[in-house]
Amino acid sequence: MISETDNLKKRFGFISTRFAGTDGVSLEARKWTDVLSQSGHQSYWFAGKLDTDPSRSMLVPEAFFEDEENCWINSQVFGRRSRSRDCTNRIQVLKEILKDKLYEFLENFKIDVIVAQNCLTIPMHIPLGLALAEVIVESRLSSIAHHHDFFWERDRFAINAIPDYLEMAFPPKFNNVQHVVINSAAREQLAHRTGLNSVVIPNVLDFSILPPSVDDFSASFRKDVGLADKDVLILQPTRIVSRKGIEHAIELVRRLKDSKYKLVISHEAGDEGLEYQDFLTDYAASVGVDMRIASRQVSTMRSEDKEMGKHYTLWDVYLHADLVTYPSLYEGFGNAFLEALFFRKPLLVNRYSIYIRDIEPKGFKVVEMNGYIGRTTVEEVRHVLEDAEYCKSMVDHNFKLAQKYYSYDVLKRRIGYMLSNIFGLDAE
Repeated sequence: MISETDNLKKRFGFISTRFAGTDGVSLEARKWTDVLSQSGHQSYWFAGKLDTDPSRSMLVPEAFFEDEENCWINSQVFGRRSRSRDCTNRIQVLKEILKDKLYEFLENFKIDVIVAQNCLTIPMHIPLGLALAEVIVESRLSSIAHHHDFFWERDRFAINAIPDYLEMAFPPKFNNVQHVVINSAAREQLAHRTGLNSVVIPNVLDFSILPPSVDDFSASFRKDVGLADKDVLILQPTRIVSRKGIEHAIELVRRLKDSKYKLVISHEAGDEGLEYQDFLTDYAASVGVDMRIASRQVSTMRSEDKEMGKHYTLWDVYLHADLVTYPSLYEGFGNAFLEALFFRKPLLVNRYSIYIRDIEPKGFKVVEMNGYIGRTTVEEVRHVLEDAEYCKSMVDHNFKLAQKYYSYDVLKRRIGYMLSNIFGLDAE
């Protein structure tokens, strides 16, 4: 990795609209800071919503993508081809406010390297992206733009009134910015659309440690969501958004034809509305599937109070799963895939494009589906759930492969490569 001499220790400024909760951007950013801290570097946080160390953070509410002014701007520029002069002016006003805050952040924490986490990728906060792009140009600070999902990957951004802003900042084409993507398809699309080179760094987990086990606190999760001891918990560990293909998990449980199988969804709908959640609730009821949304019981940290009862972490929930379903139609990578491997849980996966290209060739043993739940898929799931020895051989094999391809060691090497480009530091 990187030389440990004191004069090579750097201060990294992580910037996004939000670093809070269990969304993919927040999770991966924390993993980056874990790896950086192992080499003695320090990390600091700038966002509109934060659950990070206050002494190392700068909270700027205007930078949150759900800020009222930003929501108004988005309503004026997406789904239409032209924008008003008033809208342009308001974008510029908010941009200048955020630009001042960004300079304050860089100066207060003496930042050496900017790490833009998806805010120069997907235009959920246009003024923040513009402000950061200008700061990078003016300050000449070395920067890393970590891209999770580009605007061209989301239908809701296809029709827009900001082609000039997208060209400038989503992503920017500056020689002091190194670009990171999470899969090989994104690398090719970025090069094709913009001419920019990038490094592929997949999502990772620390596979050098053992997963936790059920303790006195987490032991009551099944009871709290209404499951009996004999029930089989089939876990969908995601938010309820349509690209997750959760109707396939319902169909799987329906075709297993046994009331002991219960589908538990860890999180409720995200920022894309409740229509899909309502559809799933109605569909499950119509086909007799016992589906439970456990969002009331699942939080970012453990807590307990008299009125609300216990709040469990997602990791507590994984401990109780008998099978993890991951029937996504599309994923940039797939944190839930890695989490299931980490907790040694058997996994049903829809063969989405990134899985086929980047993950499947590595040889993981999972139950696969090809866009629908067929007879073979159902019987393979039944085999996994009823044959403990067969299941153990699968999950142990997967854990070993994940250690090789998706561990912190992979992240350390690739961050080291980028820092060697910036500072000429020695990398392993």
